[in-house]
Order: sequence, then C-alpha cells, then structure tokens
Amino acid sequence: MALNKFLDPKNDFLFRRLFGEERHKDLLIYFINSVLHLEGLHAVQDVTYLKTIQDPDVAAKKQSIVDVLCKDENGVQFIIEMQVARTAGFEKRAQYYASKAYIHQMNVGDIYKDLKEVIFIALSDFIMFPKKLDWKSSHVTLDKKTYEQDLKDFSFTFIELPKFNKAIEHLETVEEKWVYFFKHGHTSTDEELEKFIGSDVILKKALDVTTQYSMTEEEWNTYQQSLKHELDNRAAEQLKLMEAEEKGKAEGKAEGKAEGIKVVAINMLKEGDLLEKISRITGLSEKEIAALKRTFAELCHS
Repeated sequence: MALNKFLDPKNDFLFRRLFGEERHKDLLIYFINSVLHLEGLHAVQDVTYLKTIQDPDVAAKKQSIVDVLCKDENGVQFIIEMQVARTAGFEKRAQYYASKAYIHQMNVGDIYKDLKEVIFIALSDFIMFPKKLDWKSSHVTLDKKTYEQDLKDFSFTFIELPKFNKAIEHLETVEEKWVYFFKHGHTSTDEELEKFIGSDVILKKALDVTTQYSMTEEEWNTYQQSLKHELDNRAAEQLKLMEAEEKGKAEGKAEGKAEGIKVVAINMLKEGDLLEKISRITGLSEKEIAALKRTFAELCHS
C-alpha cells in the first residue's frame, strides 16, 4: 500500500469538501459535537449551510472568506476554519467574521433579542498562543470580577495541531481522533488507520473522502491547483523569513562594527590622542568623537 493513499485534509479544497458539502454534512455535525462536547438534547442534530461571508473585493474573485458557515436547527451559527499558513492577527480575523455573521442575522424590522449565538471553531497548522501548553483553547466573554458569563453569544475554539502529540494507540476520544486525522491521517498506513477508526463509520467516511478515488477528474484537478497555491504561499512565506533573517544578521554585523569603532575611539581618548588623529583612524567625525568624549566623561564622574 502506498503511504500517501490519503490526501491532506488540511488542504483548503479538501477541507471544504469534507465539511462544506450537503452530501457530507454528517461529517460536519459529528465534528462539531465532538469538539464542543455536545451530547443528548444539547447535540446538533442537523445543519443548514449558509452563504459564506464575503467582502466585495474577494467576492469579485469568487473566493469565500470563511471555509464553512452553517446554522443548526435552533439558529445557532457555526464558522469552521482551517488555517494552514501563519497569519498575523488570525485571532482578530476570527472575531471580525464572527461579528459579521452575528450582524448578518438582522433584517429590517428584526429585534435584537432574536439574535442567535455564533460559535467559531478553527484548526491551525501553526502555534497561535505560544504561552499556552494545551492544544485546544476555548474563549468566551466573562465578567472580570465574578467570572460570570452574562454575554453568551460568542465563543471561539482554537485547535493548534503542532501541539497535539498523542500517539495513535493513546487516543481516547472522538475529538482526539479528529485532531489526529487532520495532523497525521494523510501520512498513516492502512493498518494504523484501522486501529484509529475502529467501528466508527463517520470517521471511516471522512478518510474515504480524502482519497483520490473518491473524486471526479474535475475535483482532482481542483485539489491539485489548490495544493500548488498552498505550496506557493508557503514558499513565499519561507522566502520572507529568510530575507528577514539575513537582514537581521547584516544589521547585527553593522551594529557590532559600529560599536567596535566606538570602543577604539574611547580607548584612544583615554590615551590622550587628538580628535583629528582619532577621526583619521576610526572614520568618525570630530563631532561624533566629541560626543563620545562627553559621554565617557559623564560615566567617569557618575
């Protein structure tokens, strides 16, 4: 069996294929209930897909902002996101689009009390919160003094895949299996995945959706184009990091050289050399040397 039989579910196109299509909405419902620990009467029973939130310039290119937007049978809205590339301010983007989803519920004549909750769930393939040890964090609005949750209409759940380190034999919950699926499913063998799935038919379906044989030729081509776009973005990001690192090294060398010249000038001042001589040897102007002399004198008398 080829190791790469299963495709990467973090891919933008494949993620939306998993969770954003009517024929696969059982996967979305199972994922939401697992991540939010919803059971019994509190569990989501059904979802209705909504038009994803768009800005005019993005809509012109027919590209949606959020990956999946839906509401359950009670009108509660869910935004489901997969963020692969490191993006500055992603947590602010989450709040921005949650607020847009909240506002878009209102029509002329509606009343505020009918507004429904918005729940944002995101998986990130990078570390968002370096100070947090856990791979999952949940955020709500609390009273600073009493910690009561009086404002209940927004909640945010972030799953940081790099922090998830559980081995396949130690997975205990469906939620952990979903996280393992997104982090390791595309690099696992059939034998490992049989152990991972067990008798779970929904997770089995999720794996089947991430294989090439489950796609039409058009879907496969779209996946390949999405993959190329993702790789190009990662390459561009790595190039930026390399350039920033090289710039930092160059600036550090220049700063170190400048400090070294100042030390030479101060030592010559200690020896009583004339400003003209110090300037000729160090390349510093007599004005700069005079300023160093004053600084050195102040330090000596402090």
